[in-house]
Parts: sequence; structure tokens; C-alpha cells
Amino acid sequence: METEWDWLGPPLDVRPLFPVERGALVELLSGLDSADWSRGTGCPGWSVRDVAAHVLHDQIRRLSAGRDGHPGGVFGTGETVAEFVNRTNEEFVRTARQFSPRLVAGLLADLGAQLDDFWAVRDLSAPAGTGVSWAVPEGRSPAWLDIAREYTEFWVHQQQIRDAVGRPGAAEPALLRPVLDTFLRALPLTLRHAPAAAGAVVRVGVPGPAGGRWTAVRGPRRWALAESGAPAAAEVEIEADCLWRLATRGITPDEARGRTTARGDMALVAAVLEIVSIVR
Repeated sequence: METEWDWLGPPLDVRPLFPVERGALVELLSGLDSADWSRGTGCPGWSVRDVAAHVLHDQIRRLSAGRDGHPGGVFGTGETVAEFVNRTNEEFVRTARQFSPRLVAGLLADLGAQLDDFWAVRDLSAPAGTGVSWAVPEGRSPAWLDIAREYTEFWVHQQQIRDAVGRPGAAEPALLRPVLDTFLRALPLTLRHAPAAAGAVVRVGVPGPAGGRWTAVRGPRRWALAESGAPAAAEVEIEADCLWRLATRGITPDEARGRTTARGDMALVAAVLEIVSIVR
């Protein structure tokens, strides 16, 4: 049966992965010393402690608003979504600097398990309570994408902490591939202004065990993620580590360009490398 979100590609269920990803994070945090908690991260102005607190904030917001129906923060006059998110994130992080590392790790484990229970009963095909603006600009998105977006949020912040303390991990294919798959759901929106005739095909390939191949096809109304046997107008091959950092703006499109292999229409290639899979 067709749905209004078919153009986003097949639904993705990441719910079984949350306990695994969170277990790796809590184990990591539990092994850090005070110097590690104070190290700077790829999030400007935020330490390891701050990034961990930000993940905790995400859990609290999701449970308060989604499960309990409690109204959240109030938008300031003229405040955009990105400005509101950035402000409220910063406010919580500043408050959480009073929390001990042990308390933060314990709360992440406890509230994360409550969030698992909440999401376990969600209808993945139903509309989400919140939008995923970097993939569906109209503000209405399916629950499966909203939940997958949250998984990528947790996973990326864990990687930022690992980068800061020099302890790689949690990047095995079972955990990483859904991150790449979710981020590439932004491809149709990313290509929306790229000049291309109906039927044009763009392929993005990610080598390695966590990778795969994603195809976007230009339809009469919009680009869509769909299978196609037609020759590609543009092909981009990008390493997994490069892709997730690009999509979260840990690196710029110019930096990514030097780490990719591309063929075909360079205007379409350039458009692909503008992909953003976070609220900015």
C-alpha cells in the first residue's frame, strides 16, 4: 500500500539498537576520569560532560513531551526552530554542569530504558509527534524516521565523546549502517534544487561492511529514494566515516570533496555533498 512517505524509501526500525548503543556509551562514560570528562569535543564550547548531558536532555524531552504529554519550552519572539533548539540545549547543559559524572551516567541508563519502553509500543507508520525538518520540510514525518533520527543523535554524540577521549568504538556495522541509512534519507531534499530532468538518477555508494548503495530518482514532483536500473547521471562514493561527519557538519563539503570519488554531472555531485542531516 502506498503512503505519503514512500519517497523516503523503505521504513527503518532501529528500536532494537538503542540498548546496545546506550550500553556502549554508559560503559565508556563509567571508565572516564575527571580529566576525560573535562576534555573539549567537536561541539564548540562543550566538554565531554556537556555532550553527555545533552544526550540526557534529549531523553528527558522525549519522555516528558512524547510519553507524558508535558509541554516543553516556549519559543522566544521571532525565534526559529534552530535558535530555539540551540538555546534550550545550552540552558540545560549549563544546569547539568552541577551533576556528577556518576549521576549523569546512571540517569542515561535509567531514562534510556524508559525511552525504549515508550518507543516499543509506537506505530512506526503513524505520523510522528515532531518533524524531521532536514528530510521532510513540511513538518510531517513518519514515526520510524523520527525514532531513527533520535538514534543517529545518540550515536553521533557518543562518537564525539570517543573522539575527544581517544577511545574509538560502537562503530560496528550493525550500529553504523542505520546511521548512514537514516542520514541519506535527506538526499531527496538535498537535491531538490539541483537541475535534472525527470527520470535522472543519482547514486551514493559507501564501501565497507557498514555501507551500501542508495539511489535517488527525479520524479515529476520531487526526488525519491527508489531502485532504478537506469544509468546514473551522477555517482558519489564516500567512506562511512566521512559521510556521517559530513552530514552532521563535523567536516565541510569542501573537506569531504577531497575524500570522495565522483563521476558524471558535477553539479549533481556538488549538490549531494551539501547534505545536512541535523537541525542547524
